[in-house]
Amino acid sequence: MDPIRNPFSPGAGSPPPELVGRETILADIDTLLGRVKIGKPEKSLLLTGLRGVGKTVLLNEVERKARAVGYRIISLEAHENKSLGALLAPELKRILYDIDRLAGAGDKARRGLAILRSFVGSIKVSVGELDIGLDIDPEVGSADSGDIEHDLPNLFVATAEAAQERNASIIVLIDEIQYFNSKELGALIMAMHKIQQKQLPMTLVAAGLPVLPGLAGDSKSYAERLFAFPPIGALNRDDAFRAIADPAQKEGVSFTDNALSEIFRLTKGYPYFLQEWGYQCWKMADASPITLDDVRNTTPTVINRLDENFFRVRFDRLIPSEKKILFAMAQLGPGEHRTGDISAKLGVKLNSIGPARATLIKKGMIYSPAHGDMAFTVPLFDEFMLRMMK
Repeated sequence: MDPIRNPFSPGAGSPPPELVGRETILADIDTLLGRVKIGKPEKSLLLTGLRGVGKTVLLNEVERKARAVGYRIISLEAHENKSLGALLAPELKRILYDIDRLAGAGDKARRGLAILRSFVGSIKVSVGELDIGLDIDPEVGSADSGDIEHDLPNLFVATAEAAQERNASIIVLIDEIQYFNSKELGALIMAMHKIQQKQLPMTLVAAGLPVLPGLAGDSKSYAERLFAFPPIGALNRDDAFRAIADPAQKEGVSFTDNALSEIFRLTKGYPYFLQEWGYQCWKMADASPITLDDVRNTTPTVINRLDENFFRVRFDRLIPSEKKILFAMAQLGPGEHRTGDISAKLGVKLNSIGPARATLIKKGMIYSPAHGDMAFTVPLFDEFMLRMMK
């Protein structure tokens, strides 16, 4: 079959050919964008889910939808080595200059830039003071305390008021939001609280691992009333079948029902893995329809690709003690496991694995779905660990 016509697209954040099974959340996003644009209050969204469920794909779709209805976009990806302030400042500068160029009376955009200059002058990053090239005098006493929980709400309000003055709307998109520390996450929550109280045209849609609701709640107790936390999970059987069969059908290729069932069994319905199996089945099959034998012949290639790329990039960040904990979890089987069962499997005292457990959570390898439980954030990682450490 023609490799150029292959409809499947495995890759980090790559849009699938069919965005199936997400109709409810996409409808909620349309409602959010519409209400904020006309000044109606609506909860911001914090999407939560494991690796490989398509959170980044959804954020990209939110950006597309927001841009189509005239929103100004701030898009960030959090990571462990850069502060929230350092990520936000250049984006806010760009947005405020963009708003300042819009037709309309008033000077709130210029004031927003002056407050941003104050904010930039007060925050520190690893290389010293942050300089984003703002040739404007700071507004003394505004967002210049050096405390991000105090300063960021003032800066967001000034930016949103500038947008309101020019009949514009802003959406902040953040991927991997769980990497911000508690104070930074608290600052974001406080800032969006101020925005909602004043009914300003600014909203937030972010994505993170399943630890996110707990982190937000620990940071600010009112977070659960300010945000919605829609879970993004694996696709059910029907949607998984559609994700494979529909794009192939558009290219004149079909999958047998047995082939689709085997792909669903192997992938558990996780969108990233569906794309991998679909892509490789198309590549290796001789002709349509793609059969169960084609899937079985393709599977060793897919597993090798996942092991060498999707899984190994995470495995290689681990030290030996962390690998031992994850191997013990894998040996206990799929799903959630009590910390006590893991320590017993390792033959060590419960409190001895506490530091490594905390590091694994910080690295985004595991999360705690309930007190005393541990689970992988990466689907099928238990099977990978069994292959790697047998």
